[in-house]
Parts: sequence; C-alpha cells; structure tokens
Amino acid sequence: MSMPPDPFENDPRDPGQGGGTATIEREQLREHVEPGDSERFAHYVRKEKIMESALTGEPVIALCGKVWVPGRDPNKFPVCPECKAVYDGIKAPKDGGGEDK
Repeated sequence: MSMPPDPFENDPRDPGQGGGTATIEREQLREHVEPGDSERFAHYVRKEKIMESALTGEPVIALCGKVWVPGRDPNKFPVCPECKAVYDGIKAPKDGGGEDK
C-alpha cells in the first residue's frame, strides 16, 4: 500500500527551498448590492420607532410616507428628498418672521 503524495512537498513558502517566488492571492470582499439599490434613499423616522421596530420587527412610516422594516445602514444611501423637505418644513418658523432672539 502506498502513501498519498505529500501536499507540502513543493510548497513555495518553505524556507528550505531557495530562490523561489510565490503568488499570494487576495480575496476581495464586495458588498452584495441588490437591483435598485442605487435608487434607494435613507428616510427620516423617529428614533424610538426605529428601536421599537428593531425589537418587534414591525414596519415604520417615514416622513414621506414610505412604510418598511429598517435593516440597512442609512449612511450608505442619500437622504430622501421628500423626507428632507417635510423635516425642513417642520423645523421652519411657523410665523415666517425670521429668527427668534
């Protein structure tokens, strides 16, 4: 009965063999992107609603009306223009008279 071949017999990393070169292959990690991801936005939702959704799995409603269960990093997407407009409208002075001093 013969022994199987030694898999390390011709290992280029073996310091006992002189002058050889080795190629090190590096695996590149790429984030999986689903179709339509480039068209998605980060939406404005109350923080407590996001926390509640994380615990219960219930969907949230953004200022623009979008309903979904959050699960992605919002920093990877541009801000929804509709949410931003609603948020800016909420923060704007109601009387239109300028800044309070």
